[in-house]
Amino acid sequence: MLDVRSAMRRSAQFHEDLTAVVSGDRQLTYGEAWQRGLRLANALVALGLQPGDRLAVLEDNSLEAADFYVGSVAANLVRVPLYRRNSPEAHLHMLKGAQCKAVVVSEEYASELEPVAEQLDGLQVIVRDAGYEDWLASFPDTDPDPAVDLDDVFIIRHSAGTVGTAKGIAYTHRAWMNTTRDWFYMLPPVELGDKCLHVGPISHGSGYLFLPVWLAGGCNILDRKFDAGDLIARIQRDEIGWFFAVPTMIADIVESVGGKPQTLPSLKAVMISAAPIAAKTALAAHDVFGDTLFQMYGQTEAVPVSFMGPKEWFSGGPDSPTIRAAGRVMPFAELDIRDPDNNPLPIGEEGEIAIRCDGQMTGIWGDPELSERRLRDGWVLTGDIGKLDQRGYLYVVDRVDDMIVSGGFNIWPAELEQAIQTLPDVREAVAFGVPHDKWGETPHAVVVTQSGADLDEDTVIATCARLLGSYKKPTSVELRDQPLRRSPVGKIQRKVLREPYWAGEERRVRGS
Repeated sequence: MLDVRSAMRRSAQFHEDLTAVVSGDRQLTYGEAWQRGLRLANALVALGLQPGDRLAVLEDNSLEAADFYVGSVAANLVRVPLYRRNSPEAHLHMLKGAQCKAVVVSEEYASELEPVAEQLDGLQVIVRDAGYEDWLASFPDTDPDPAVDLDDVFIIRHSAGTVGTAKGIAYTHRAWMNTTRDWFYMLPPVELGDKCLHVGPISHGSGYLFLPVWLAGGCNILDRKFDAGDLIARIQRDEIGWFFAVPTMIADIVESVGGKPQTLPSLKAVMISAAPIAAKTALAAHDVFGDTLFQMYGQTEAVPVSFMGPKEWFSGGPDSPTIRAAGRVMPFAELDIRDPDNNPLPIGEEGEIAIRCDGQMTGIWGDPELSERRLRDGWVLTGDIGKLDQRGYLYVVDRVDDMIVSGGFNIWPAELEQAIQTLPDVREAVAFGVPHDKWGETPHAVVVTQSGADLDEDTVIATCARLLGSYKKPTSVELRDQPLRRSPVGKIQRKVLREPYWAGEERRVRGS
């Protein structure tokens, strides 16, 4: 097996004159992109960085983001993406935890790192300002050609921090190449010159498509921002073959075209992942995009694990169980449902999802105790609750830590959200537990309605009671007409919405 560096260099050699990267009105061939990456690699080496050192980055998608990707690989430095809209404290946590020697930051975000850099002695901050091009050109494009072992760390990606602070997830070159293979194992093949549009940052989910497209001689198009209103026209105009999206992005695109079918002859695959997608949204998206929708389940810690394409997903009609599935266990992956004592459960029973695949983390960076808790005999304990059916389809119920315990009953927010989504006037819904004097905690729902909707709190509560049982219905409902707050990659931030209700409480759970 090749390491990432060798594989990227070979592709640059074989596809030298093909277009590799496009951003706005700028584009680079493979030869030009690799050359710029070598210049950046030599610049980083000149700053004293050595193979294996951790190098952070804070940026939007851009041509310079491709420089960083290629340059860090060429110098065998460990990439540590920072996340836009994170607080300075979160940046500090990631930089300090990964023991970063330097950070590259685009000029517009430089001010976010100023207070952080003051707290980290020796951290070199490289600001990509107006002088970047001249600075880059001042370094040679010779190949530093460092030795790379397949078990060298390639990247440290941080989890979303669902419990406490974000955790650094370390991937080796071996694991990342396996992940690259498995991401595209069940997708249509990339042909020379095919285009992949990145509307989400390549530091997150969309970045999993960057390397496989590069290795196959395709073109990565890097957009700074996601624009739902322009995306369909963009696909048609630029003959896009692939793009990655989280479910909220899909819902926004569907709304922008009024749910009407679109003519998209170039589109091969829409890769949907990172959060559960509501059945209503999936069916509406199928009307818009046709048989181009693919869904995958995995985590930052291990990915991909389950997968399905449009024929599996939609061929059974709107009442098929697979409409609500998260895919079928992949040939190169293993998946168990475990009880609280880490014992496998029978098919059909709910428990914690445990996964194992070739493309998974080596551990939590700098935290052997947490690594031991999350990795059991080589299996990753996900913290997700799910079940498998007889055909190997996975159904994700919710997160262990999101469960609502009300009067001794366990209630999963996701099942409430799915019930609410059956109402025609609902655009988005999120449910979570809030304190209650009698029951300890009780479900509360925040519902975003469609424009001009005629929906009230009683209808939402009655629908949940009818579909799930009275004890699971929300005690209160907040109706809104504006979209819910989302993370930088488009996920609805359930915990952020939940937090104000627990202000003043010592813990985020409460007994009855």
